[in-house]
Amino acid sequence: MSDDPSKIGGDAFDEEQIEAARKLFAGRVEFLKSAPALSFLPDPVVPEVAFAGRSNVGKSSLLNALTGRKSLARTSVTPGRTQELNFFDVGEPLRFRLVDMPGYGFAKAPKDMVKKWRFLVNDFLRGRQALKRALVLIDSRHGIKDVDREILEMLDRAAVSYRLVLTKADKVKATDLADVTSATAAEARKHAAAHPDIIQTSSEGGLGIAELRAAVLEAVNS
Repeated sequence: MSDDPSKIGGDAFDEEQIEAARKLFAGRVEFLKSAPALSFLPDPVVPEVAFAGRSNVGKSSLLNALTGRKSLARTSVTPGRTQELNFFDVGEPLRFRLVDMPGYGFAKAPKDMVKKWRFLVNDFLRGRQALKRALVLIDSRHGIKDVDREILEMLDRAAVSYRLVLTKADKVKATDLADVTSATAAEARKHAAAHPDIIQTSSEGGLGIAELRAAVLEAVNS
């Protein structure tokens, strides 16, 4: 068990890994393109790490904190705003890409939009050879919901390795955070494709951001 409060599990990143990831994200990080359909995907020339999560889970804010940019990923109070796969280049020369996947679980979205989301994401996950890992974001205030389990099962079926990441960890009491982290870790153990360790993060306070960067780099190098 790690002593790091931002991480629950057996693996811990050493200072060298943390620093290598910091330097990489301090360099070139640029928006590449949006893909509303598979035909618009960029050529899979480098490894990719995708970010998934319910609408309003704080995905855009976490991507901005991860990359040290204030407005790399658009944030919105409107659930379901991002309905495309957004690609970001990292490194000079290019080392890997981050993929911001459309948020899921928006209750007021039209059925045809939900269907389009499911086809786009499912086809991307099943057929993207460059995809090294998915990071599934879970709101610390709510824990895993059934709609989250649906994406976990989708990832399981696609045989895509993924890690669960708790967001907004600064918004809950320490005891509640410990409980939701334990419950999330228990859920991860039920899924063969899930990484056993959970990373707690806060976009505002910076908790777990260094570890998340290292986790991305670890996935890219695996």
